[in-house]
Amino acid sequence: MNRKCVSWALCVVAGLFAVAPSAVAQHALPADTAQQVNITVNLDKPLGTYKPIYAWFGYDEANFTTMHDGRALMKELHDLSPVPVTIRAHHLLTSGNGVPELKWSSTGVYSEDAQGKPVYNFTLLDGIFDAYRDAGVRPMVELGFMPKDLAADVPGRPEAYQVHYPASTISGRSNNPPKDYVKWGELCRTVTEHLVQRYGRDTVQQWYFEVWNEPDIDYWHGTPQDYFKLYDYAVAGVRAALPNAIVGGPATTGPRSDKAYAFLKGFLDHVRDDRSAADGKVIPLQFISFHAKGQPVIQNGEVTMGIRSELRDVDRGFSLIASYPQFKPLPIILSEADPEGCAACSSKVNPANNYRNGTLYPAYTAAAYKRLFDLADKHGVNLISMLSWSFEFENRDSFEGFRDLSTNGVDKPILNFFRMAAKMNGTRVTATSSAEVALDKALADGVRGNSDIAAMATRDSHSAATMLWNYNDAAASTTTASVQLTIAQLSSAVHAVRVTEYRIDSMHSNAYTVWQQLGSPAHPTPDQLRKLKSVDGLQSMGPPHRVTVKNAKLTMAVALPAQSVSLFLFDW
Repeated sequence: MNRKCVSWALCVVAGLFAVAPSAVAQHALPADTAQQVNITVNLDKPLGTYKPIYAWFGYDEANFTTMHDGRALMKELHDLSPVPVTIRAHHLLTSGNGVPELKWSSTGVYSEDAQGKPVYNFTLLDGIFDAYRDAGVRPMVELGFMPKDLAADVPGRPEAYQVHYPASTISGRSNNPPKDYVKWGELCRTVTEHLVQRYGRDTVQQWYFEVWNEPDIDYWHGTPQDYFKLYDYAVAGVRAALPNAIVGGPATTGPRSDKAYAFLKGFLDHVRDDRSAADGKVIPLQFISFHAKGQPVIQNGEVTMGIRSELRDVDRGFSLIASYPQFKPLPIILSEADPEGCAACSSKVNPANNYRNGTLYPAYTAAAYKRLFDLADKHGVNLISMLSWSFEFENRDSFEGFRDLSTNGVDKPILNFFRMAAKMNGTRVTATSSAEVALDKALADGVRGNSDIAAMATRDSHSAATMLWNYNDAAASTTTASVQLTIAQLSSAVHAVRVTEYRIDSMHSNAYTVWQQLGSPAHPTPDQLRKLKSVDGLQSMGPPHRVTVKNAKLTMAVALPAQSVSLFLFDW
């Protein structure tokens, strides 16, 4: 891809790709203009399998699934990944007419007649799941929220079934327990049976069924024991229709909170020690889910991220699960893992969410991504998902500052991080950096002083990949890096390697910058949309080129701006 150089530093990097050359290239920046960093990848030091934890996404507004931009984005998500992409959405059982609002959706799948007998209408639910099928993605079936006719009265809780955002970010009676747990279990059975009949037993057998969302906070208007009962009846119902269904939970908020930690522990104790309230049998649990969130703030007028909060959630949650020998091998799904907690709270509502449009979001995600693997290794647990709670918000102002992957059909820089992650495969191998923030320090302090200029790497039989990032919690960071990247322990039979670099920075894989150059139009014209779409994908820093290997290694210089991510692919 030929692109005009936008800065001296980037032109130098582009020049490295234009020549073929030797195994050692000169630094792209003079020593006095950038921090000098050495990064070494050792292809002979495996760390473990590279699991595709990136291939999971979710959102509140399930009805966006069937809308124009929602369908288009799901297809993009399918196309970015060589493995199946899984989609989680709220409100699959919520009563209503299917018209979405911020933090609200509905399917109207369940109601009751005058005699209290269940009445099912699968029209809207089928539309959502048909859209998943058509896009080639897999649903994660989140069983929630409570249908209106099944919701119990809860003293002190809202009488309204729906509480509209922004009056509340959490709904009313739709989060109440059922007035009849047997009917709740039968609802879960009937929905599962319908899915099996419509999409096939073998297909639905591959889906994950998760009970509710964040029952430790106001998404659940009952006690922990009420939720445990809800879980028992839900999984008994699902497995009555699909005996080997993959069921789990409890999808709590971040365990760095003592309340969330106690809820998660209570749930695990319940599954281990009790019998099902639904049928008196052993309680099924095939995966464990909880959430992990960062905490950005405004400091001195600038956004400062809170990566340590997300990492602490994960560290404490993994530690708890690892303390149960019978649960330690189970898959762990971080069914929401994000820089903060409210996707629908735009930067107009919360200025700290300004990070979402530009490169700070993907740089943060890259730095967190590696640490999630590191924490799974530390605790010896089976992490399979880092689900990004981000999708799209239909018919809103462009780049309004929602936590989304696409805005009015234009990809945001964050989506290109997932495209990068999907290009890595095989075995994780050791990557060391002279400027990496150690895991313990990131847990304690985040990245609040020196920038985290680091890498993670994978290798396969005839290829390798290295992701580099330059991240700081402070959005205003200007630390650039002159990186000497060494790929060591190549096979002695390899004499040359083809190298390709992809980049996310202010001028690459970044439609936001172009949108600003166009005058930041809230509703771009067709011509402006064409210009935005022409630059919204993952961009390379130049054509692939061959580099000579000497003494089983190659070394190259990389100019890495602040809050940027690069991915190098090596093929031989």
